[in-house]
Amino acid sequence: MKNSEINALSISELIERIAAEQSNLTKMRFAHAISPIENPNKLKETKRTIARLKTALTASQLAK
Repeated sequence: MKNSEINALSISELIERIAAEQSNLTKMRFAHAISPIENPNKLKETKRTIARLKTALTASQLAK
């Protein structure tokens, strides 16, 4: 997810996306623990996406 897409989201949409990405990360971690996933870099990418979403959420909350 690009930063321009993240910045276009509202606060409620950011909160929903964070929850969705965190559940996705949890599922990927369980899947990786059972049998290695094809692309383990997806874990890293998902964690970074969550961090970007949280940063945008904090910035938008402070702006209000």
